Amino acid sequence: MGDRGGGPLAGLRVLELGQLIAGPFCGQLLGDMGAEVVKIESPATATRRGGDPMRDWGQGKIPTWWRVIARNKQSIALDLGDPVDQEVARRLAGQADILIENFRPGTLERWGLGPEILHALNPRLIIVRVSGYGQTGPYSQRAGFGGIGEAMGGWRAIVGEPDRPPSRMGVSIGDSLAATYGCMGALAALHERQTSGLGQVVDVSLFESVLQVMESLIPEQAVAGHARTRTGSILPGIAPSNVYPCRDGEYLIGGNGDAIFARLAQAMGQPGLATDPRYAAHLARGERQAELDGLIGDWTRTLTIAELEALMIEHAIPAGRIFAAADMLTDPHFAAREAIVTVEDDELGPVPMQGVFPKFSRTPGSIRSSAPATVGQDDAAVRATWLAEAREG
Repeated sequence: MGDRGGGPLAGLRVLELGQLIAGPFCGQLLGDMGAEVVKIESPATATRRGGDPMRDWGQGKIPTWWRVIARNKQSIALDLGDPVDQEVARRLAGQADILIENFRPGTLERWGLGPEILHALNPRLIIVRVSGYGQTGPYSQRAGFGGIGEAMGGWRAIVGEPDRPPSRMGVSIGDSLAATYGCMGALAALHERQTSGLGQVVDVSLFESVLQVMESLIPEQAVAGHARTRTGSILPGIAPSNVYPCRDGEYLIGGNGDAIFARLAQAMGQPGLATDPRYAAHLARGERQAELDGLIGDWTRTLTIAELEALMIEHAIPAGRIFAAADMLTDPHFAAREAIVTVEDDELGPVPMQGVFPKFSRTPGSIRSSAPATVGQDDAAVRATWLAEAREG
């Protein structure tokens, strides 16, 4: 079986057929936790560059995003439209515990790699299928990217300023959520397999992945007749909880609990705010949200971020700076938690990136290898292990 060198998933084999973000990020998560991940990439042809398009995404002369999403993976080049390579893929799937794909529904079946065929070869295989709309339903055959899932799942409608069009998150949140749910589903299926001995299909849609994190959006509409709308930087009725101006930037304060607000009033030098009927209770503060934010903003404008942060720490008020990447790279807490680690890359040298998460006390995950530099660079190694074992079987 696979490498048992570390991580709670050491010994598990993952075959990744996906590309771009949702499928590969699911593979990254499993790989970070110790699974051996083999990624199938399309070979170059006269009309196609080959490989996962993520190799070219991101900023920099040599894009860096690939270094994160493809770490802990081996690359094998297969043309899944070719019958010979389809057979190789089937043999690889026969040795895998988990297969990940994020193509439009029906694509695997067209390649002779559908669940019925793969489960006949490997009944224990768990197949994670990520798509825009899911494997069933009237929209299932439509093309769907993360942004489409965010729109249909309700995210885009409530993000941004109320007098402007819907905004995007700034990261591919729909894809990342789908990948995370795909990982969670795979782990649940692994647990169930211990009892049944059988694999199954984990059907993950982009739109439902977004829908799952939309809190009370649906019952608020259906039961209370309330439609959430874009509200900018505030959550209506939850006050104070906003970003406030300082002399040298902005600072986030979450002081909406009654006890916390009393401590905030003390920090402001206005303890009477905590007993003022206009602000003393949660509902009252929510009704006067803009008024209260104005009072707090007038106070924070007199302070630097460092001065305000010191007061927030002294009074135990949930608050924090607005971090950019440059701040994260120099912050001592990020360093102490290994939230950012440095990985050596053959082309770029040392590359800082997100560390492995979540953290395990006995079997920590790790970054055991950098992203494959070339398409199919591990072809010989994978064939010498996975396919050799398939012949032996």
